[in-house]
Amino acid sequence: QVQLVESGGGSVQVGGSLRLSCAASGSSFRLNVMGWYRQVPGKQRELVAEVTSGGETNYADSVKGRFTISRDNAKNTVYLTMNSLIPEDTAVYYCNGLSPPTSWGAVYKYWGQGTQVTVSS
Repeated sequence: QVQLVESGGGSVQVGGSLRLSCAASGSSFRLNVMGWYRQVPGKQRELVAEVTSGGETNYADSVKGRFTISRDNAKNTVYLTMNSLIPEDTAVYYCNGLSPPTSWGAVYKYWGQGTQVTVSS
């Protein structure tokens, strides 16, 4: 059973920085895509950033230029460095991972438990 364990959330003032980490364990394979989503109460979970095993990245427009996603394939770990934080970044951040496709084409999605990020002015 694949488990994603997040760390690094917390409270910070406007303009501050945080770094989130997410380590995957329990898998015999490398996760194809790893990423970060966030959710605030009453809203849908939204993609923040994702990175493939080959290093290709994708960012939400709202975080481009401020957030950087990276991964260490050897450790099956993904990081999210968040700079110039603003109150609108306040949310629960969830780590996400996608398995490589099985021989029958199935792809499995995994989620971490979430970590709170709070940005105060």
